[in-house]
Amino acid sequence: MSRFAPRLMILASAAALLATAAGAQLLPSVGLPTGGLPTGNLPVGAVPGVGPVLQNVLSPAETRQIVNPTLDSVAGLPDSVIQSGTASLLDLRRLRLQQLIRENRNQLESDNAGQPVRRGVLVAINPLPSALQRAARAGFRTIGAEANSNLGFTTVMLAVPAGMSAREGLKRLYQAAPEIEADYDHIFEPAGGDLLPVAGALAAAAGAGGGVRIGIVDGGVASHPALAGASIDQHGFSGSPQATGHGTAVASLIVGNQGPFRGAARGASLFVADVYGGNRAAGSASAVVRALGWLASKQPSVINISLVGPPNVLLQRAVQQLRARGIQLVAAVGNDGPAAPPQYPASYPGVVAVTGVDGNGRALIEAGKADHLDFAAPGADMAAALPGQGYAKVRGTSFAAPLAAARLAAAGSLQRLALEARPGKGRVGRGVVCWDCRVDPKAVRAK
Repeated sequence: MSRFAPRLMILASAAALLATAAGAQLLPSVGLPTGGLPTGNLPVGAVPGVGPVLQNVLSPAETRQIVNPTLDSVAGLPDSVIQSGTASLLDLRRLRLQQLIRENRNQLESDNAGQPVRRGVLVAINPLPSALQRAARAGFRTIGAEANSNLGFTTVMLAVPAGMSAREGLKRLYQAAPEIEADYDHIFEPAGGDLLPVAGALAAAAGAGGGVRIGIVDGGVASHPALAGASIDQHGFSGSPQATGHGTAVASLIVGNQGPFRGAARGASLFVADVYGGNRAAGSASAVVRALGWLASKQPSVINISLVGPPNVLLQRAVQQLRARGIQLVAAVGNDGPAAPPQYPASYPGVVAVTGVDGNGRALIEAGKADHLDFAAPGADMAAALPGQGYAKVRGTSFAAPLAAARLAAAGSLQRLALEARPGKGRVGRGVVCWDCRVDPKAVRAK
């Protein structure tokens, strides 16, 4: 176990982690808006929920620096931050989620595990009229219903009784209607700064729309010269689509094409489901499921989800329905370290779970651990497009997943994809795919 890096290096990395999500999208500053996070209620000399590994190196001023992340991030994490103990990443994850909830109190609260959920809202799947009647008598109010024909089930949104938390509400709901299938409306990350909207136009559907069909659930995709000839169809599920750094980077890795920058599935038709709409508190399970229903109607062979969150019965049902239709799902395992809880949807059976490797084929030390691991793909020492123009050095399983999705779409099956996998170092599942898809940052003068 290595010694601590200099304090400033640790703090910079901590700020970078907090400015990103568990999907680990590390991007340099692109001039996005930032908002001060409330820190006045923090105890002097202490950060709530942060263990001794971090607490020992934080002064009150540095505490404010960490909980007020900027968009200035490093291209990679120093080994010392992770190797100093898995508590470092777990502490940062806990602090990040607490801060997201604190910053959006009107919209979010936490479940029993501290995961962010929509405040006062529960979601039921195919509830019987009798169950809804008993729920109504217990004080629940139906605030929305949607029949998703593409996924084969109906969802009903229930508001919990006044003055009751979602945690209390879920317990009462099952007491009133034990047979009901319901859950929180969990929030799925990334929820970092690069999901804030950027100035500029969305990428337009300029291409002919041929080739394989690939869907992504993410933030919106901005215009960029590398995407100028691509076939991109975008739709919003938390308001109108808003261009983001994360969505732009992911899309470019699939269909980008400009000089030495070449995406892994150039010529594919890309369908983008924006589940954030520029709102860090969005990305709910219900929005993700609506997005998956829309994508299913486009008949893609593969859908990439570079988002992570807790298990959720609504999302699980959607995954089952998509797999029954023969649509492959690829998901990132996250970047909160191997000691973090397994992340979803990557951990669901039938979902292709993807981790990242660096330029030497070594598994990223900050990568999460899903219940199963299928493949690795390049996730560091590589470039992706920035909104508008230019390129960024990116790192994380968020960027490995779309490369694996692109290759799966081309290969046509997991068996064929496995044939092209090459050995890697560390935990890489069946091997590293799309090895030659990495674009050297120097080749495109990435920031």
